[in-house]
Amino acid sequence: MTGNETDTETDSVGIVSLVGSGPGDPELLTVKARRLIDEADVVLHDKLPGPAIIETIPEGKREDVGKRAGGDRTSQEYTNERLVELAREGNHVVRLKGGDPFVFGRGGEEAAYLAEHGVDFRVVPGVTSALAGPALAGIPTTHREHASSVSFVTGHEDPTKEESAVDWNALAATHGTIVVLMGVGKLPGYTAALRETGMSGEVPVALIERASRPDERIVTGTLETITGVADREGIEPPAVTVIGDVAGERDRVREFLQR
Repeated sequence: MTGNETDTETDSVGIVSLVGSGPGDPELLTVKARRLIDEADVVLHDKLPGPAIIETIPEGKREDVGKRAGGDRTSQEYTNERLVELAREGNHVVRLKGGDPFVFGRGGEEAAYLAEHGVDFRVVPGVTSALAGPALAGIPTTHREHASSVSFVTGHEDPTKEESAVDWNALAATHGTIVVLMGVGKLPGYTAALRETGMSGEVPVALIERASRPDERIVTGTLETITGVADREGIEPPAVTVIGDVAGERDRVREFLQR
């Protein structure tokens, strides 16, 4: 070592990509999402991207941060810390999320945590099931004859909240389409809440389970009947609920709708 050399150690800091995988069909991944997944050193994913996408990732570079055996879940705190840890080791990390990372996907929380800890990140939007689910079922979320607005609502709020932040009266007053994500379990509650606002029980409703996947199922009914239909058909998460006159458009096109 010469006299003017110094022995310094510099951290090699990587980058985190918050990537939306779309509703589950691998062909609905964006080109950029596919490239970044293939180039990543580590992919942290949950179950929502679906097996058809997850299985394209080599097992040695993917980590499941979703549900665990026995019903346990990986905490958001752990996922946040793991993203920072891996990036600080110099990795290109993909945080793979279902749909779009900023639509009820906690992407905003993860972005804020990365920024607070000095980690560079980028966001890759995905096709949200709030739009893809209805579209694939032949249901336009807006329609000149039926709805000039559409509202996206979560059916699964933070359980630590003392009361719901969803104003069903305000949503009903828009006379537009209401799309509820992660709302199967709370279906009886919010359909009743909308009825209590004065919304007609005859308003069409559609449920799209596992949109875009081989085992996709679609059931329809009305605000009054849909809970019974869902129970009878055994509809399970993940599913999208579409409430509004646009849901009735499916019957007009379903005979010719090719999948």
